[in-house]
Amino acid sequence: MSSGPAIVPLPYTTEEVASALGPGWPETVRAAYRWMVLGRTLDARMQALQRQGRVGFYGAATGHEAVNVAAGLASGPDDWLVPGLREQLAALVRGHALGTYVHHLFADDRDPARGRNMPCHPTAREVHYVSMSSVIGTQIGHAVGLAEALRLRRAPGAALAFFGDGATSSNDFHAGLNFAGVRRLPVVFCCANNQWAISFPVERQTAAATLAEKAHAYGFDGRRIDGTDFVAVHRALREALAAARSGSGPALLECVVYRMTPHSSSDDPKRYQPSDWDARAAAHDPVARLEQWMTHAGVLTDALRSELASRAEAEVRAAIEAAERTAPPRSESLTEDVYAVARSPSATPGR
Repeated sequence: MSSGPAIVPLPYTTEEVASALGPGWPETVRAAYRWMVLGRTLDARMQALQRQGRVGFYGAATGHEAVNVAAGLASGPDDWLVPGLREQLAALVRGHALGTYVHHLFADDRDPARGRNMPCHPTAREVHYVSMSSVIGTQIGHAVGLAEALRLRRAPGAALAFFGDGATSSNDFHAGLNFAGVRRLPVVFCCANNQWAISFPVERQTAAATLAEKAHAYGFDGRRIDGTDFVAVHRALREALAAARSGSGPALLECVVYRMTPHSSSDDPKRYQPSDWDARAAAHDPVARLEQWMTHAGVLTDALRSELASRAEAEVRAAIEAAERTAPPRSESLTEDVYAVARSPSATPGR
């Protein structure tokens, strides 16, 4: 990584990581690092394209990569992910194609939503990833509804809901967590606390010492985790999801991260963040922290680091080039995929 503030090291021996991640831990951390590098590369390129006017909007997840990649790797195929603004990388880890996601960002004719959704609001039903709502906190109720449906259908899996610290001040947070607690639903609430609700600091939102402790009022456990520590997040998500699937009820995980970019491409954080924020965030960079630990543990070589960086650049560049060659949605597609096609009476069964 580039020079700058000293990176806060991950506090593990290789034996501790093996215990946390299992016997295949070297491949798990390499996969995590590969995805985190891809996410960081995608963020950099898309922010540049937005500034050039080639895409209309972009909400980067820089600084959130450990949470998003851990969610993708720790969740199972029967689980449903209900995102906030910055979890698109989790969809890619679960199998959503990078090219399809970039088509969505360009709102072209190969976007599954045909340009109807705002960029960074992808639909990925094939990997159980629900398109987000821009209304703060409403996805919490959506995840609770999914969890209730899973129970009613006696289907496997759990719902995993993401939201930021700002959403904990919404009515939907109270209603969703209360209903989930009363019903003991298979849902895990994951708060990515990046310490800023756009420009509003978390310490001005609540008098509680942590956001995690709010879970106790709803009758279930809450835990605060270092969200820049991939190992800690992966272990916490894996355990919480397993407990939810087994009938133990919901959990709230507060993952403390550092937002390393503006809230979105429409924001200027220099107007409200303290002057040392960038240095603090860089010291807790989740990609740099994992890279440093892997290098010291001997599972990441200079050659592999260079290969993964080059591969990420090539994959992102190819996806962008393909999207820019694709036409916008046809005007007549505006009413397609909106209305059900009525069947004629002669086609009705039994007639």
